Amino acid sequence: MDKKILIAGGIAAAVLAAGFLFFRKSAQHGADVIVNVKQGTFRIEIETTGELEAKNSVKILGPTRLRDFNIWNITVQDIIEEGTVLKKGDWVATLDRSEFQKRFGEKQIELEKANSQYVQQQLDTALTLQQARDELVNLRYDREERQIVLNQSKYEPPATIKQNEISLDKAERAYIQAQENYKIKRQQSVEKMRQMGAEMRKLQNEFNDMMTMMQAFEVIAPEDGMVIYEKGWDGKPIRAGSQINMWEPSVAKLPDLSTMMSKTYVNEVDVRKVKAGQPVEIGLDAYPDKRLRGTVTRVANVGEQRPNSDARVFEVNVEIDGSDPALRPAMTTSNRIVAHVLDSVLYIPLECLHSQADTITFVFTRDGMRTVKQEVMIGATNSNDAVVLSGLARNAPVFLSVPTGMEEESITLLKEMEGKRRRNPGTLDRRQAGVPSGPSTDRQ
Repeated sequence: MDKKILIAGGIAAAVLAAGFLFFRKSAQHGADVIVNVKQGTFRIEIETTGELEAKNSVKILGPTRLRDFNIWNITVQDIIEEGTVLKKGDWVATLDRSEFQKRFGEKQIELEKANSQYVQQQLDTALTLQQARDELVNLRYDREERQIVLNQSKYEPPATIKQNEISLDKAERAYIQAQENYKIKRQQSVEKMRQMGAEMRKLQNEFNDMMTMMQAFEVIAPEDGMVIYEKGWDGKPIRAGSQINMWEPSVAKLPDLSTMMSKTYVNEVDVRKVKAGQPVEIGLDAYPDKRLRGTVTRVANVGEQRPNSDARVFEVNVEIDGSDPALRPAMTTSNRIVAHVLDSVLYIPLECLHSQADTITFVFTRDGMRTVKQEVMIGATNSNDAVVLSGLARNAPVFLSVPTGMEEESITLLKEMEGKRRRNPGTLDRRQAGVPSGPSTDRQ
């Protein structure tokens, strides 16, 4: 009896031990997450954040010719609240005119000085020409007197007559020379007055332009619309206290809300995938339930560095299909650019992929009851999945993480990858994979 009890107890203990090992092994396998290789449509998408703005807008400009007066920047003293609906001619902003007033005062003094010089030149010219005319009259009288003397000396000795003839000839030549000199002086005076008149008209025109520009410091709306602040060189909206550059003296703009676009930026790694004409799915942070569609219309050819960022990005414009009265400039958008669509391909999550020495890409899969490390050939990828070109079949089970105890297992290599790996496709890869240098095993 005791012997039977001992045998039964031993069997029970063995059963309990076997059950414990079975459940422990099952628990360990249960911790591994397995997914199946999917087949279907694969979308290569690029996700970005953008900002709404009108495709077309009218710029509200401040003074446009301040550069002519060596003024390169100007401060905004006051500006209307953004989003205000304006009528044509309504006040928009007031700009600081203190520096311009200084130039205006200098120009006014310069004009007064030029006007005074012009009047002085007129008086000097009139006096000079009057003196020249008086000299001509005197020379004419002198010539006539010498002619009379010559006429009265016909009974005089020949020497006296000759002397009187010489005196008359000198008087004649002096008179003729004075006439020529008068013509030259008169022409010189005319040209000098013309030159001074042109300089004074130039100063007068500049002064008139400055008077007109003085009014431009009170910025008004050129059209009806809703005012939207422009952005400065630092990407921040232009507000009271901001400075505007005279190369682009735009204070604000009046957008045409009938056609909207999302301006976004794509990093230099993904920009090669983006082309004009690609469809875009657009979401709005302000209206999470609203979904819009758009089309890429422009991809910048030159990258730029955005403020507070070290990465190079390229500007991409996305025109939104149709119109929606809920859309407003500066709303934040989430853009999903559909760069490419592949039909009926195999794909797996990116978490399933592992690499060895940056030369072999592999996954953990099941071969019957056995877990193996299988090399795979990967094609296009998106933010979540990767296309499998070779190495796995449809619905094949794949581990999302590294199964316990598989870290040091050898890799089953693909024949298709021979000669395509980054390093030597022969002995080097096989040694790294931990398999002999014989034929590879194809699991597709």
